[in-house]
Amino acid sequence: MSIISTLIPDRFVLMLMLTILVAALLPVSGVAAVYAGHAVSVSIFFLFFLHGLRLPRAEVLVAMRNWRLQAIMFAFVFAFMPLLAFGAASAQGGLIAGGLPQGLVVGLLFLGILPSTVQSAISYSSLAGGNIAASVMASALLNLAGIFMTPLLVALLIGASGGAAIGSDTVLRIVAILLLPFALGQMAQGWLGAWAVRNKPMLTLLDRTAIILAVYVAFSSAVAGGQMQALDWRVLGVLTAIICAMLAIAFVSAWALGGIIGLSRADRISLLFAGSHKSIATGAPLAAILFTGPLAGLAILPALIYHQIQLIVSAPLAAKLAKGQDG
Repeated sequence: MSIISTLIPDRFVLMLMLTILVAALLPVSGVAAVYAGHAVSVSIFFLFFLHGLRLPRAEVLVAMRNWRLQAIMFAFVFAFMPLLAFGAASAQGGLIAGGLPQGLVVGLLFLGILPSTVQSAISYSSLAGGNIAASVMASALLNLAGIFMTPLLVALLIGASGGAAIGSDTVLRIVAILLLPFALGQMAQGWLGAWAVRNKPMLTLLDRTAIILAVYVAFSSAVAGGQMQALDWRVLGVLTAIICAMLAIAFVSAWALGGIIGLSRADRISLLFAGSHKSIATGAPLAAILFTGPLAGLAILPALIYHQIQLIVSAPLAAKLAKGQDG
């Protein structure tokens, strides 16, 4: 059990892996897939309503006062990381005969433009002695910005030629099932905010159910479309190696950047985790909207692998940083 806990520190990631296995063995297809797609849209609507309900407006305004640190984190997440992903996607062709399947190349780009995690970035920053308040609000602001920035960067870096859905229908879907429910959640804080705090475990379960459903439908589509057949151990090994290299470069660059611009140690730690981590919780719903058909399943796979590896690496890294601070 200790080995499993080390390799899979987040049980939710294990659930997502099992979801992929179920999708591979029992994919939803035909008319059922159409209804499942509608269910995904409804679940994403409620997911972002809950995001809006639980993001305190007052704390966002306070965090924005530390505009220098927040701006640096924003630039790292939505400028440096997309460039890093673009470099990785461009270089992958030299690592394997014929290159990675197109869906995985798109997935590498999609990984780079996702916002940061919320829970893990805050937890590891706290463990390492980082600026907890800055980490909390950076994660919240980056995920809010991701609603706008991720679709924009998908359009710029991937485009319709790469399989992204960037037409007027996609814009309407983003407004209808991302922005609208988030705004409604913000408006409902006065009535439902206290209820949301009291029922956090139940709302977390609803969050994760929505994400699992989105992942299941996306991978079912990839299985039904035959794209999963292109995945073998050699392809997955190369993909994992590329993702490990991206994560290592992200960690080193974030820490070095904090030192170059003279951030305090606590702020450097916050930049390290909030800047380098990527959110599968935001990535799965966005992939369901921004990619159509079988591509959505392959596009989310690199983010899922990256998310797992970042958790495995961050725990000992945070502990080492904490010991360095104590010393």
